[in-house]
Amino acid sequence: MALLDFRPKADIWTGLAIGVAIVAAPVVIPMVAAALRPVLKAGLKGGFLLYERGREIVANITEMAEDLAEEVKAEVKAELAEGE
Repeated sequence: MALLDFRPKADIWTGLAIGVAIVAAPVVIPMVAAALRPVLKAGLKGGFLLYERGREIVANITEMAEDLAEEVKAEVKAELAEGE
């Protein structure tokens, strides 16, 4: 089977790189997480603000549409009352 014949190129530098990564990971990962925390927090805050602003806009549009519908109903009732 050709799939089992594949072997990655392995030399001293590959092994050394993997070893350094394994040793450095417990130090590097918390540092990266601490650095990304403010960025993620700002992104979430922006998302919440955008969501709230969108809710306000939709509420305003809904109110305007309801007001317009009521005006049209009143005009139609007035026209029907004049026709009688």
